[in-house]
Amino acid sequence: MTVNALCDLLDAKVLCGETDKPFLGVYAGDFLSRAMSRVEYDCIWVTIMANVNVVAVATLTEPAAIVLAEDVVLQEDALKAAQENGLTVLSSPLSAYEICVAISQLTEESGE
Repeated sequence: MTVNALCDLLDAKVLCGETDKPFLGVYAGDFLSRAMSRVEYDCIWVTIMANVNVVAVATLTEPAAIVLAEDVVLQEDALKAAQENGLTVLSSPLSAYEICVAISQLTEESGE
């Protein structure tokens, strides 16, 4: 399943980055030190945090995409840093819970 498939599913806007890449799991959390040890390579990271520290954690952990819940958008300095580091960031109107449920249902339906 690709990040691009999530855009329609989550009614998400692409804030930056490429969406034509697969993802291999999901982590939802806002506590950055915890995320640093839990966000896995090529997963989706669901959060409401939108500052430059999120970009720093994502640069270290290399998720397939960061999905910002509740229509959160990156602060301008964070957006610039995300673009410079080649990160993919989406913003969805759904809550973190709704995002996780939607992804779970989609992966169950597709057998992934």
